[in-house]
Amino acid sequence: QVQLVESGGGLVQAGGSLRLSCAASGRTLSSMNIGWFRQAPGNEREFVAAVTWSGGTYYADSVKGRFTVSRDNAKNTVYLQMNSLKPEDTAVYSCAAGGSVHYYSIGSTYTFWGQGTQVTVSS
Repeated sequence: QVQLVESGGGLVQAGGSLRLSCAASGRTLSSMNIGWFRQAPGNEREFVAAVTWSGGTYYADSVKGRFTVSRDNAKNTVYLQMNSLKPEDTAVYSCAAGGSVHYYSIGSTYTFWGQGTQVTVSS
């Protein structure tokens, strides 16, 4: 079993930055693919970013150039640095572990999920 805990969400003005953390226990993340997903009220869950076990990174077009996903294996933690935030980035952000290198953007392929953290961007 893997337990994932997200933190770092909050309220920020448009143009601001936040860094989300996804801390894991129960298993090392370095051997797993990690995805970030978000869900806004009334919307379906959508892929945001992923980092594979081999270090490859992938981003949704909507966040490319603004968000950066990284991992600190020593801390067993994955980060999502979010810059130039927009009101449309407002959502609950969740990290997930497992998945597939080839299907990193598909949430149903991930096995373990965190509880999520709220990000609100005001205009």
